[in-house]
Amino acid sequence: MSLNLKERTMVTKEIYGRYQRARKKDKITILDEFCNLTKYNRSYASYILRNYGRKFYLRKDGELIAVLIGGPTKSKKYKPKLYNGTTINVLKKIWYICDCICGKRLAPAMKDVIPILEKYEEIVLNNKTRQLLFAISPATIDRALKEERKKYILKVHKSRTKPGTLLKHQIPIRTFSEWNDKRPGFVEMDLVGHDNGNIQGEYAQTLDLTDIATTWTETQAVRNKAQVWVFEALEHIRKQLPFDILGIDSDNGSEFINDHLFSFCTNNKITFTRSRAYRKNDNCFVEQKNYSIVRRYTGYLRYDTEKELNLLNELYKYLRLYTNFFLPTMKLIVKTHIGSKIIKKYDKPKTPYQRVLDSPSIPEDNKNKLVKQYKNLNPAELKRQIDALQRELINYQKVKRNKNICVLH
Repeated sequence: MSLNLKERTMVTKEIYGRYQRARKKDKITILDEFCNLTKYNRSYASYILRNYGRKFYLRKDGELIAVLIGGPTKSKKYKPKLYNGTTINVLKKIWYICDCICGKRLAPAMKDVIPILEKYEEIVLNNKTRQLLFAISPATIDRALKEERKKYILKVHKSRTKPGTLLKHQIPIRTFSEWNDKRPGFVEMDLVGHDNGNIQGEYAQTLDLTDIATTWTETQAVRNKAQVWVFEALEHIRKQLPFDILGIDSDNGSEFINDHLFSFCTNNKITFTRSRAYRKNDNCFVEQKNYSIVRRYTGYLRYDTEKELNLLNELYKYLRLYTNFFLPTMKLIVKTHIGSKIIKKYDKPKTPYQRVLDSPSIPEDNKNKLVKQYKNLNPAELKRQIDALQRELINYQKVKRNKNICVLH
């Protein structure tokens, strides 16, 4: 007497677990027993027992048919993609204008950036596309732009910091764990060398200064590490900051650990601290900006001429507006160790400009000036200016290389 379909399903449900756990010799016995009961073909019977409970999809007439082995067949309607080619193309343009940042930073910035780009006619959107971009999630952004991301890779580089004088013993050490400043004005600074691996001779340096509380970052190129140029750049940056400097933390390089800067901080009642030697994490905030701002936009080429120095400072003039007003940053709030796993939690992405406006310790006059400046800025135009200056730097490198080849010959 043969079993009906319902009875065969019940038998399969009882036997498949035992079959999948069994050794090869035992499987032969179980398969014989199963075939005698169900009258299934031996090949089909082994397939059913091996794959019972697994699901796969078949497409038929625009629909996805869900086939559950050992269970009922269910149909699932094909869901068309919500974000089509037109929306993705606009997303790519916005993403590029916003410096190719990740989805977690880009998604919250959409509602601020899109109206500005529409105001300057950089993009033209219909209501449906606009609503889709306002509602897009970080994960969707990252999936849509996965192939575009592969085009941007930079290499690492070595530090050229030399120890300062014995004056460093008068300057207290401050470690990463002690940085808990919520008030703007406590900054870290560092020098980034543009030597392309060749430390012989004189080459340009970039003074990078980052505020801990707001992530506001300023950069200025100098001829070399001489104290006079570094101090002059610091004074220039100080005038551009939307808040007063209350504290400075640097590494142990002689360009910072010197009487000139020490006296300046003492006279202006600025707290002056330094990191521990060979502990980059003590200056982690500015070290991060050394890559994300300086290296990303200037690369690792050697800049050692007056023209290149001027081009760098022209680039930084637009870059400070672009990064501080339009590129959101995420600050680490909590880092938890669970065994070997580290769980990090970040705050909501905000631009340094928004963080300055949110700070209660910054005067309203300073905030009003920033608001007026923000209303007249076009991020797409700033990006074009930055790209043009980057191309000019690269082209000048080619001219220098050709001149050197001619001299050698």
